[in-house]
Amino acid sequence: MHFDTPNPIPYIIGLDFCERPALMAELKMIYGNDAPIAPLSGKTVGILGYGSQGHAHAQNLRDSGAKVIVANRRDSSNGKLAIEHGFEPMSVEAAVKAADLVIVTLPDEVQPEVYTKSIAPHLVKGKTLGVSHGFNVHFKTIVPPTDVDVILVAPKGPGHLVRSEFVKGGGVPCLASVYQNASGNARATALAWANGVGGARSGIIETTFKDECETDLFGEQVVLCGGLCALIKAGFETLTEAGYPPEMAYFECVHEVKLIVDLIYAGGLDYMRYSISNTAEWGDLITGPRIVTDETKKEMKKILTEIQNGTFAKNWRAEYEGGMKNFKRLYDADNNHPVEVTGRRLRKMMTWLNAKEPPKA
Repeated sequence: MHFDTPNPIPYIIGLDFCERPALMAELKMIYGNDAPIAPLSGKTVGILGYGSQGHAHAQNLRDSGAKVIVANRRDSSNGKLAIEHGFEPMSVEAAVKAADLVIVTLPDEVQPEVYTKSIAPHLVKGKTLGVSHGFNVHFKTIVPPTDVDVILVAPKGPGHLVRSEFVKGGGVPCLASVYQNASGNARATALAWANGVGGARSGIIETTFKDECETDLFGEQVVLCGGLCALIKAGFETLTEAGYPPEMAYFECVHEVKLIVDLIYAGGLDYMRYSISNTAEWGDLITGPRIVTDETKKEMKKILTEIQNGTFAKNWRAEYEGGMKNFKRLYDADNNHPVEVTGRRLRKMMTWLNAKEPPKA
């Protein structure tokens, strides 16, 4: 979940974190002509899955001139959307057989089974396996054959943004990486793919599978999803338990989060602080360290270690293979939390929001 990084020191693609020179802290941004799309000329790109990232990669690459085919169940909502967008969804097996570059955009948890059953038997020498998140390759729940290229392109934004920015003439920054370079052309293919989805318009950062995977998991768990959701719930509960109306607690602890995040997105912490009142800024500066303490950071480091050593990946695989009982229990508990109940009611009154609800299963 995952923007701009300065230029000067070149980054060596595929170099592991522990091998990097100490000075290599800044990553090189690649733009436009430095990531030519020509390596995809005459090639067939197969997109496996037409979900959030899949629909964006398929349409953007097609609009960039690549020949694109899509694998998805035709009778599913995503399959019907692919047909609506002018594709003819086929089986995973057929797409892998036909494609030169096979891009897997399926959910992490289903990839190993699909890979073993439908991808691996047809992943022959000369093909390239591409992923939009390094999870399964990095933690070796997918082990590609040694005679294929293995690459990654990870846009730093959800698929709908990857598509909408591309249509507007812009692009979402992308991470690109080479895990295996059997042909000698893997880097060129990765950069062409990143360019084709719009990444070269805003910047491509070369990295490693390890760094993409581990920083992405950490950001999701500690800040963007896990940390933020827990902070919202705790703030809401503190106000309502003190007797304040849940509607006021919702506005203060949920609704206004977007206003602050938009300021940070546009100009960092400094611009956000410039834009708020002095009272709010003083409260920010003296109170934040009381909420996120040294103990909190110790727990963050523990979580990072669990990501790095594979504990999180192992536990997530076990949860998925066990039927996701804990996942569903925890999801249902949060979905029925008073902050969610209050929010759903209030958002219906805010017609200007175009409020969203996830589709019913």
